[in-house]
Amino acid sequence: MASPLLSLTWTDHVTGRQGFLVVDRLVRGVASGGLRMRPGCTLDEVTGLARGMTMKEALHYDPDSRYVPLGGAKGGIDCDPRDPEAYPLLVRYLRAMRPHIESFWTTGEDLGLSQDLVDRAAAEAGLVSSIQAVYPLLEDEGEARRRLGDAFAVEVDGIGLDELVGGCGVAEAALTALDRAGAPHAGTRVALQGLGTMGGATARFLSRAGLTVVAVADIKGTLANPAGLDVEALLAARDPHGTVDRSVLRPGDRELPGEAWLSADTDVLVPAAVSYAIDAGNQDRITARWVVEAANMPVRPEAERLLAARGVTVLPDVVVNSGTNAWWWWTLFGDIGADAEEAFAHTRRSMRSLVERMLARAQADGTTPRAAAHALVADRLPVIAERFGWYR
Repeated sequence: MASPLLSLTWTDHVTGRQGFLVVDRLVRGVASGGLRMRPGCTLDEVTGLARGMTMKEALHYDPDSRYVPLGGAKGGIDCDPRDPEAYPLLVRYLRAMRPHIESFWTTGEDLGLSQDLVDRAAAEAGLVSSIQAVYPLLEDEGEARRRLGDAFAVEVDGIGLDELVGGCGVAEAALTALDRAGAPHAGTRVALQGLGTMGGATARFLSRAGLTVVAVADIKGTLANPAGLDVEALLAARDPHGTVDRSVLRPGDRELPGEAWLSADTDVLVPAAVSYAIDAGNQDRITARWVVEAANMPVRPEAERLLAARGVTVLPDVVVNSGTNAWWWWTLFGDIGADAEEAFAHTRRSMRSLVERMLARAQADGTTPRAAAHALVADRLPVIAERFGWYR
């Protein structure tokens, strides 16, 4: 792939903090990708995330669906979302990016930011919506917006559907790998880094599928219980940033240091928080058979090579966590309605099919799942280009 179509750095005139926007490619003049906020966010990081979004969009292309893939983009702000200056900074960033959001960049929640917060800040910045650039591509904009709004209003056992679909997709990716290997769900142990939007939903779906969640990490440390944590109790005790109130812990639950999740005695490891969490220096602590990338870019390339050399399979983020983005567009374009069971069923079918194709391609080519995913993208891009024009 070529260099990004657009790459820019913005400096806030009030705080001096920086924000970034990278548009990797456009399809029909539009690109899709969320906005993250975290201390230390960089242009290189956002560039990699934008390229990943191009891949996610291409991987979910189905010529029989109403949803037509968009290009890939990403935004980032270098700030701790807990900082008192974070929200005003977000508003100023969105105000500066307003011409791009109005014209070609559709965005939404990502690491450190909830969709409610993005929507509130977008309105304050004078935007109609954070995804308004896609409206001209819809057959019936009013009906599409009502459908998406209704979907965002759906809750299942206290958690919004918009939060759950991503975790449903991650869980289905992990379950597909287990099923291909003939590993039973019951008795399979899971450890997760992060109990926020993606990690929390993933923990729920894996737990309800019969797996045992033995460790979860948040900003305060790792919570562990070899007999299994009470996932629903932890979810109910989270703050908006995914930090668990320790008062809900049971006598058998232990509090361990922050990186203890890495070395937990587990079969499936789910990094679901920050990028670059697993590197060459700490990968040797991992005992799991599968690493399932719920976060974006959590495993550095050198670490992945070392893990592969000792038989650990990394399921890549461009496939594993693509369900959230796809659900937005399946709903908006009208492939599914504002119904939780329909959304979960569609997500499971789509993710299982995609993961099966990826793992079969990896086996046939004698390569890693990530390389297989890249090969699938390479197969899809010419088809998309022929039908809709190139990505510029």
